[in-house]
Amino acid sequence: MQEALIEARRARAAGEVPIGAIVVLDDRIVGRGYNQPISAGDPTAHAEIVAIREAARTVGNYRLTGATLCVTIEPCLMCVGALVHARIARLVFGAPETRTGAVVSTVRGGELPGHNHRFEVDSGVREEECRALMQEFFRERR
Repeated sequence: MQEALIEARRARAAGEVPIGAIVVLDDRIVGRGYNQPISAGDPTAHAEIVAIREAARTVGNYRLTGATLCVTIEPCLMCVGALVHARIARLVFGAPETRTGAVVSTVRGGELPGHNHRFEVDSGVREEECRALMQEFFRERR
């Protein structure tokens, strides 16, 4: 989670919502990402998607079987879909996102019928630190 928090701080420095993610495969980081939909002009440029894209390029395969995605905030439904399509084995996230989180908060997106892949979930990793980063960002914006 430490590396995902570094990515989240990069997002904050870029004026983006401070969410960061990494993909780990075989005990090494193969993808990194931070939120950048504003700067990239791309609504899909969430931290998770950016990290998954980089990981797929690094390993030369869009299937990231056995990989772990670590992200500071609970993923949205789009990002849950990306985890399923990439065949991510495990999701680790910091703080829940009560409005748009699609792992446990609003819908259990990874458990929807019809998915041909399931992933493990570990939540609450450095939760307070992840939450505080988001709260500080939005407090400064108000």
